[in-house]
Amino acid sequence: MALEVISPVLPALLPLATVLLIRQIDHSVPVSGPTWDQVYDYIIIGSGSAGSVLANRLTEDPSISVLVLEAGGSESIVTDVPLSTTSLQKTPLDWAYETEPQSASCFGLRGRRSHWPRGKVLGGSSVLNFMLYVRANRRDYDNWAYNQGCYGWSWDEIYPYFLKSEDNQDPIRGSKPWHARGGYLTVSTPPSPTPLAKAFLDAAGPLGYEVRDVNGPVQTGFMYPQGTIRHGARCSTAKAFLLPAKHRANLRLVTFAQVTKILFNAHKRAVGVRFSHFGIMHKVTAKREVIVSAGAINSPQLLMLSGIGPRYHLESLGIPVVADLPVGENLQDHIYPGGIHFSLEEPVSIVEERTANPQNVLTYFTFGKGPLTSLGAIEGLGFVNSRFANWTDDYPDVEVHFIAGGPMSDDGKSLRDQVGIKEEIWTKYYQPYTEKDGFSVYPVLLRPKSRGWVRLKSRNPFAAPLIDPQYLTADNDIHVVVDSMKFAIQLGYSHAFKKFRPKLYDRMFPGCEEYLQWSSEYLACIARSFTATIYHPVGTCKMGSPLDPSAVVDPQLRVLGGVSGLRVVDASIMPLIVSGNTNAPTIMIAEKAADLIKSSKYNHHL
Repeated sequence: MALEVISPVLPALLPLATVLLIRQIDHSVPVSGPTWDQVYDYIIIGSGSAGSVLANRLTEDPSISVLVLEAGGSESIVTDVPLSTTSLQKTPLDWAYETEPQSASCFGLRGRRSHWPRGKVLGGSSVLNFMLYVRANRRDYDNWAYNQGCYGWSWDEIYPYFLKSEDNQDPIRGSKPWHARGGYLTVSTPPSPTPLAKAFLDAAGPLGYEVRDVNGPVQTGFMYPQGTIRHGARCSTAKAFLLPAKHRANLRLVTFAQVTKILFNAHKRAVGVRFSHFGIMHKVTAKREVIVSAGAINSPQLLMLSGIGPRYHLESLGIPVVADLPVGENLQDHIYPGGIHFSLEEPVSIVEERTANPQNVLTYFTFGKGPLTSLGAIEGLGFVNSRFANWTDDYPDVEVHFIAGGPMSDDGKSLRDQVGIKEEIWTKYYQPYTEKDGFSVYPVLLRPKSRGWVRLKSRNPFAAPLIDPQYLTADNDIHVVVDSMKFAIQLGYSHAFKKFRPKLYDRMFPGCEEYLQWSSEYLACIARSFTATIYHPVGTCKMGSPLDPSAVVDPQLRVLGGVSGLRVVDASIMPLIVSGNTNAPTIMIAEKAADLIKSSKYNHHL
């Protein structure tokens, strides 16, 4: 759904001004005026999926003062619309990063670069994401705790923090409830699925899988997704956690405030930050701690700008070294291959021509229902095993995102540019199917072996960092991806979809003509050509044992290297990427971190 299509429809609905105003008030988070104090107990850098949680939990104690510095502004009524997700990319709400040209992937994308949207707004990437609520697999966290030196982070120890956040609106069943009510984060099932969603679930059994809650005791299986939506609208972490805390006198929130440096005293203790607010530099002091929650790209960037990072890299840029740590290494991300798309003869998918009309907008704003409530057109989730997985374990290595549409569903207005598809590929492969009904099956590589990095481009804090995920440089990754593509084709042609008369795109994918169509080599060529991020960068400030030379923070999330008064709390601390979408795990990380901070023995005033 393109933003430029939604927006012109709204003026025709001005009689609904009262309804719209209610929606706007519901998610508005007041920010500070032009003044703030010079000293706070805690300074939180970033108000995203982690920073918003920390701001709420730490200010539960009225004796603690907290300053939150956010580089972006506020959400809007358009960001509320779940289906508008991709249209928010490359707007002022997005850092709009690009990777370095890839050597083993992204051949079909402009410049061989992957576009990496990151939230520059209250709520961070929870404002740009597809809102899927997935906790990942219990073995991920046990692996952190028992094999990565992250004591205290086993499944049994972190599971209560998922429940603490959650306010699940769906029926909760079973003698041991796997969901909770009463938390700040609203979780619910989108109310208006297309007929394709049911077909996806019907396909599970014949393919050897059960329909189940993948956030329950067993992850392997299919489900209609749950999302962080409230009354049919996006429930960002700003709405969930900052809004309830807006009247607390001990919380100060400053927007359009980009932190450029963390300040240290002679003992390598973090004592404050320097930040730019509308072009004017300011300094504030932290009596207790500085907490970096800027995300897997901006957190390592800020640490390195402040002198914490690989010595050779910092010295090459003339940055004085505070601590020689492997900041920016260990970058991991989830990717999916394009090219597995089916055209349909029945008008059942989410096509912009039918979706973006006044009636659907009216239904959305008055009742919180209709196609605009779709989670970016994702209508099915499946956690499945490739032939390289251990089928006797509940540890699937592929996540299937079932999309009730495709790159051509918006006539090339939005997603085409967001992904960066080359003109030749668009013209020859996608354009013939423009505005036609269809669905896409995107198999996601859950546990990639490839590792990348984030580094500084220069000492300029306003310059975008260098990002190189090194997608598909590990041989194992392409083998799993190709096998998952074969499963995706099998799914699309399963009996459950037969009544919609699906047909796999039969044109040769540009650049792959030398291979036999649909052979393993052909599928590998597609995967290396249309290599798309699923927006889950993690790992660049790795958590681990203080004895681990690859670790940046300890299991208390305190920065190592003799530094004190400084923590990192966001997805960058994951030692290994989790087997699922990363937003809910990031919120969990912040919930646990808040308790760690509150109970810290050395958490005293300067």
